[in-house]
Amino acid sequence: MTKSPLEIVKAMELALQNDDRDLSPYFHEDFLWSANFGCGEKLGLQNFERNWMDPFRAAFGDRDFRTDHFMQDGDWAACFGNCHATHRGELMGIAPTGKRITIPYIDFWRIDDEKIVENRVSVDYASVLKQLGHDVFNGQGWEAYDRGDSVAPSDKERAGL
Repeated sequence: MTKSPLEIVKAMELALQNDDRDLSPYFHEDFLWSANFGCGEKLGLQNFERNWMDPFRAAFGDRDFRTDHFMQDGDWAACFGNCHATHRGELMGIAPTGKRITIPYIDFWRIDDEKIVENRVSVDYASVLKQLGHDVFNGQGWEAYDRGDSVAPSDKERAGL
């Protein structure tokens, strides 16, 4: 019986939740994992496990993946959600804090022959670092516009009119 991309991705996510160490049932050996700045690009399952999963597991313990929504379009599946975890190991130069944090993510997977061949990812490490006391935007993020602390320039002001 052929599994849908969504079924494959949900099974893989369950394996991650269960901290399975063998991800080969879900990924092609030479799949491509590409992510936002700070996360990098990994070619192949071995590189992904060694250079993403192992450091992620070392930095974050007690992981609980909570996906808010899954979608599928042809041979692609996608989701967004949060991983709730405890900061137990060094992360980007920050020593373990023991803090419970939320790691927002968005994933897109392309499936071929019932295995993941491509995974495009966005992990919000700016949010993670802020939770650990390091604001990468140094207080200059645009959230001030959302709160009303600052007045956003009008279109005319931005155009210099």
